[in-house]
Amino acid sequence: MAWRRTRTSERAAVRRPARHGRHGREGRSSVVRPPLPPLDTRVDRFDLSVGTAAEFLRSAWSELRDVRFEVADMPPATDDDGIPRWTVLRDERRIILYRLPIERLSHLHRDDELHHRMLIEGSVFRAAAEYLDRDPWDLGPERFRFF
Repeated sequence: MAWRRTRTSERAAVRRPARHGRHGREGRSSVVRPPLPPLDTRVDRFDLSVGTAAEFLRSAWSELRDVRFEVADMPPATDDDGIPRWTVLRDERRIILYRLPIERLSHLHRDDELHHRMLIEGSVFRAAAEYLDRDPWDLGPERFRFF
């Protein structure tokens, strides 16, 4: 036979207010919700880094003002050097950067937000330098000075 606990008259007389839960604490407010997804994703951060570097280069070099910087996930095929990080199409005035090879095949010595951004911006600078047939350091030497 199962035993059941019954309330005594003393306990019945002392009632907690309705807002208190079983353990005597107040209920949670409506502000507390399940964890929300992050406001920005890796794809958004990649696009933002490419966009800011491309705008800097367009403002610094008149030859790049009409060039479209595009982002794709993966290249359509590999080349003799392996998986390309970007493709330069001079006739179409396009530079296509491939997000997955840039992010996953490059090895960072420190895995943080700053170094990821520097990796992406460095790829944009190298692709633009290939488009212009110049050295990447010639495109924006003042951008890399830290005083």
